[in-house]
Amino acid sequence: MKCNICGSDRLPVSRVIGVCRNCILDNPVSSLKSIFEKVNFIRLDMGESILDRETGLTCFGCGNNCKIGEGEKGICGLFENRGGMLVRLAGTPDKGLLNFYYDALPTNCVADFVCPAGTGCGYPKYAYKNGPETGYYNLAVFYRGCNFNCLFCQNWHHRPARGGWERLSAERLAGQVNEKTACICYFGGDPSPQLPHSIAVSRIALEKAEEEKRILRLCWETNGGMNRAQLKVILSLALKSGGIVKFDLKFYSEPLNLALCGVSNKTSISNFLYAAEFFKERLNPPLIVVSTPLIPGYTSIEEVEKIAGLIAEVNPNIPYRLLGFTPHFQMSELPSTSKKHALKCLEAARRAGCNLVEIGNYPHLSNVNYNL
Repeated sequence: MKCNICGSDRLPVSRVIGVCRNCILDNPVSSLKSIFEKVNFIRLDMGESILDRETGLTCFGCGNNCKIGEGEKGICGLFENRGGMLVRLAGTPDKGLLNFYYDALPTNCVADFVCPAGTGCGYPKYAYKNGPETGYYNLAVFYRGCNFNCLFCQNWHHRPARGGWERLSAERLAGQVNEKTACICYFGGDPSPQLPHSIAVSRIALEKAEEEKRILRLCWETNGGMNRAQLKVILSLALKSGGIVKFDLKFYSEPLNLALCGVSNKTSISNFLYAAEFFKERLNPPLIVVSTPLIPGYTSIEEVEKIAGLIAEVNPNIPYRLLGFTPHFQMSELPSTSKKHALKCLEAARRAGCNLVEIGNYPHLSNVNYNL
């Protein structure tokens, strides 16, 4: 379709956004106004919260610092203003809102090309086998709620209001770890709004594993928009256990993040830069891994090159995964990422200085040609 602002159809344009990438970057004020007028209506119609309140109590549960009015919830849906007091609905050590399951290793993980479960790196201290950990499992913990509101979300059903979740204490969830559990991976949604719960789970489970002289890696997959103090804690737990903190940096340019994800990416980038300083403390397995989804029409080659440059500036050996996009949620009419585009982004990331870059979801890449 044509862009509602410039009228061009040169780039793929999402129907729900109605604005092309170039206009978002060249005219962010007018573009975002146009996008939010439409998109925020859709989000509210789905019972979700939006990040444009100017009054209310300030929530410091993550980097969004939502203003939450009386009777309203923050964008994650897990903090509510009740009678002038902020109430956390989930994410405390005694109440996590989540689903969990056992995922046979090696599994389809963002970091599988560099993690102990998929490669055996870090053996014997951090891996059970000098190769893929067949016969072992990952305790996959899917947290409800997210401090982003991505229009291309593959797990959009994570919103707390949609039901189908369990309330589990940290102690009960930690009790699900057994002798065949090699790692715990917290994802979602995003674990950021419920980090206190995952931290409590990790401490309980890791203490028991150490007593029994077992390996138990602790990993987080996140957009990076969490509270800095809590980031420090999960970095220390991942570092100690052989785990990985996986940052999904969706965009470099803030206007694009605002347009497609509903929030700023300033906290995400700042937290990544902070975390990346610890990368050198454990190289094998790597403490930090970065990923970026390649959204047709919006994640340009230049965008990837900027993210890769950011990574390389801190440490060129930080692994970087480019993820193929398949149509989902509000952006279901866009094509899948093309092989041509993915390969050009791969070249750009290497050109920017990243030493270890791979394409993920390669089988899902399409042969569709679109302007880059």
